Amino acid sequence: MPDPDPPPRRPPEPDAADCCGEGCVRCVYDIYEEALERYQAELAAWQARHR
Repeated sequence: MPDPDPPPRRPPEPDAADCCGEGCVRCVYDIYEEALERYQAELAAWQARHR
C-alpha cells in the first residue's frame, strides 16, 4: 500500500546546458530556485506533520 503522505521530492537541478547564458528574465535557474523554495516549504510542513 503506497504511503498516503509521502515526503515531497526535491526538484531536479538544471543542467548547465539547460541555460543559454543570455540573461533571460525567467532563466531555468530562476525557475529552479522558485521550485526549491516551494519544496523547502512543503518539506517543512511534511516534517511538522510527521513529528
